Amino acid sequence: MATISELKNAVRETLESRGVMGQLKARIRAEVFSALDEQREARPSLSHENLLINELIREYLEFNKYRNTASVLTAESGQPETPLDRQFLATELKVSEDASSKSVPLLYGLVSHFLNSSDNRGKVLLRGAAVSISAPGHDS
Repeated sequence: MATISELKNAVRETLESRGVMGQLKARIRAEVFSALDEQREARPSLSHENLLINELIREYLEFNKYRNTASVLTAESGQPETPLDRQFLATELKVSEDASSKSVPLLYGLVSHFLNSSDNRGKVLLRGAAVSISAPGHDS
């Protein structure tokens, strides 16, 4: 008869080989963040910039099937549960899309644009935000 230790190891190995262990760990992390958030003070509202950035990241994570990571991002950041409309994101970022670009996350298109851009000797001038951004964990 198998010992408890052997049984635990067999279950762990089975879950890992099926790719379930990572999903379970991510789900537990998301639930822990959610439980901790319920006990904390109300989270400050997201700035418009953070809302857009989080949504770009969420779209990328879900496209790549990192759904558990996306759920942790949503729980920890206070991002709305319902994803923002892609057309809204594109409009806010002043991005025009063709049919082929709509099949991948906007973040891919943005990165591709900058990698393939030859303006300003291959460099893009980044400017600070027009408004003060209060990033979590950073004092303004």
